[in-house]
Amino acid sequence: MNFLDYKDNIVCASKYFTVEEMNKIYELGIRNFGENYVQDLLCKKEAVNHKDIIWHLIGHLQTNKVKQVINEIDYLHSLDSIKLAKEIQKYRINPLNCFIQLNISHEESKSGLIVENLTDFMEEIKKYDKINIIGFMAMGVDNNLVATENVFKTLNDLKKQYGLEKTSMGMSHDFELALKYQSDYLRIGSLFKGVI
Repeated sequence: MNFLDYKDNIVCASKYFTVEEMNKIYELGIRNFGENYVQDLLCKKEAVNHKDIIWHLIGHLQTNKVKQVINEIDYLHSLDSIKLAKEIQKYRINPLNCFIQLNISHEESKSGLIVENLTDFMEEIKKYDKINIIGFMAMGVDNNLVATENVFKTLNDLKKQYGLEKTSMGMSHDFELALKYQSDYLRIGSLFKGVI
């Protein structure tokens, strides 16, 4: 399966790429770019100045960094607390498309809400009109495709259960599995090394 057949689903995880390499990826038809860190996103957005790029923040967003970046992005993939929601509400001008990050595998090394707290969170988040929840995001389990498949299946089931539109799941090493469970956004990084 060639990942470039899914251009519309790909968010290029561009933290490992230079501006020059990002321009080459843009020439492949990729329009969604995702950064993990606020400073990197701000610098690259200024340097890679194609007007039709859609910018995603795909890493954890600290509340003290919200003010500098929140009006520079089109999507946030890592909403995981009411504390963060309050900061977004304070500084965002227009409603922001957000994915709620879930920690389905209960790994201590990963950010995200646990599923048991999701219903309460979904109710609470309705108070914030600058936040538009469009779906859920989760990460697979490192070196364990069986556990990763369970994460992706659960995420897709939750999307349907809560009546949301999209999921953000799947990376370079497990994107085929993510597509099996109808992932809308694949966060692809290292696979681009072979094509640019």
